[in-house]
Amino acid sequence: MYHYSKRRYAAPRVVPNETDLRRAADILNAGEKVAMLVGAGALHATDEVIEVADILGAGVAKALLGKAVIPDDLPFCTGPIGLLGTKPSWEMMSECDTLLMVGSSFPYSEFLPKEGQARGVQIDIDPKLLSIRYPMEVNLVGDSVETLRALIPFLRQKSDRQWRQRIEENIVEWWKVLEARAMNEAKPINPQRVFWELSPRLPHDCIIVADSGSAANWFARDLKIRRGMMASLSGNLATMGPGVPYAIAAKFAFPDRVVIATVGDGAMLMNGINELVTIANYWKKWSDPRLIIAVLANRDLNQVTWEQRVMAGDPKYESSQIVPDFAFARYAEMLGLRGIRVEKPEQIAPAWEEALTANCPVVLEAITDPEVPTLPPHITFDEAKKFTESMIKGEPHLGHMIKQTFKEAIESFLPHR
Repeated sequence: MYHYSKRRYAAPRVVPNETDLRRAADILNAGEKVAMLVGAGALHATDEVIEVADILGAGVAKALLGKAVIPDDLPFCTGPIGLLGTKPSWEMMSECDTLLMVGSSFPYSEFLPKEGQARGVQIDIDPKLLSIRYPMEVNLVGDSVETLRALIPFLRQKSDRQWRQRIEENIVEWWKVLEARAMNEAKPINPQRVFWELSPRLPHDCIIVADSGSAANWFARDLKIRRGMMASLSGNLATMGPGVPYAIAAKFAFPDRVVIATVGDGAMLMNGINELVTIANYWKKWSDPRLIIAVLANRDLNQVTWEQRVMAGDPKYESSQIVPDFAFARYAEMLGLRGIRVEKPEQIAPAWEEALTANCPVVLEAITDPEVPTLPPHITFDEAKKFTESMIKGEPHLGHMIKQTFKEAIESFLPHR
């Protein structure tokens, strides 16, 4: 029997041929309104994505798994796309004449340009993912970094920046809308404010994860990712329970980095409270003990409640949607961790300060209002019709729900300073 020495694996350099690169460049150069969509496959291509966007005068939308591809404070970053996306991303995709998709298999084609509206170029290392979401003219099989580097010499700098300027103006206004929504009063706490107050306090190299549910909406929209951070969640959504396990895995992989998980109380009751036992058992082995589990405690399977209202026209069905009340912060303390319970909006910022400077893992339990709506970036006539039907059928907290929905919706039309 022979034993062969093992060598470390080195990934191959996968780059499209020059003919296809030139064809792709011709399409992108001809476009007057270029939109980019980047996903997890572009996480290692931050500099290249930014350079291409600058050359083409493009805006850049991000699939949820690609949240950390480029920083959210870039003036041309339109943020997430899809049902959990932003209005600037929706408007950019609705008006663009050219689409460049890099490292993403974003599945919701209704949020991409209408078929025939835009010419398309897609880059992906997996050929099976090419042209399955949008009919692309040129498909480039290759690594995102290597392919973009090879493509850049063939691209021409756009001299007309009106398209980019409009995108940037929309983004500035959108951040004002989000802040106004986050600061709206709720009973007792607006969940958006929990995320809005966290965003400027995020440690420079932290890792943020989110569970599925309404927490994923605020994770996607309200947190401004900066260069060096990592962020992830269940890419297919609807998978309840991965938030705390993801956080634990991240902490084992990067024990010297701050990890923050944002979860709803439904997912926390499903398996999160059990995983707190795991955290209590291992945390003293981590070089940086800071692991924060932020729980949105609203006693509601909130995302499904809102989806049923908007998509099926059904009011909240309390027998299936209400989850048991549970003292998450007190339970954490019983395990030897720190528990912080937040019941008033003015307590949110001090709670984050305390959690981020703690010398052990923390459960931050925020008592949030389930009637704050997870508004999509664009409301269709059918969605509005279904929502009206749900109210007619007997919404259990109709008055409060209508009030909160109106306050959220009106922020899109009010002038914000």
